[in-house]
Amino acid sequence: MNFSQESADWSCTSCGGDLSLIKVGFTYMKGSFEIDLPACAACGQVLVPESLALGKMAEVERILEDK
Repeated sequence: MNFSQESADWSCTSCGGDLSLIKVGFTYMKGSFEIDLPACAACGQVLVPESLALGKMAEVERILEDK
């Protein structure tokens, strides 16, 4: 997925700042992973694109819950 293109036209709804890719850590059921996601350079608000939330993250959630 190319989040830099997907979020190029987005701005932060909290403060209006520009988004840039940063490494974001996720923890779920004792599992941890990191991914580069668009986030506001000013306030740190992170954008989780719908494609990621409903796709890969949902898949990882199912795998971890099945263990």
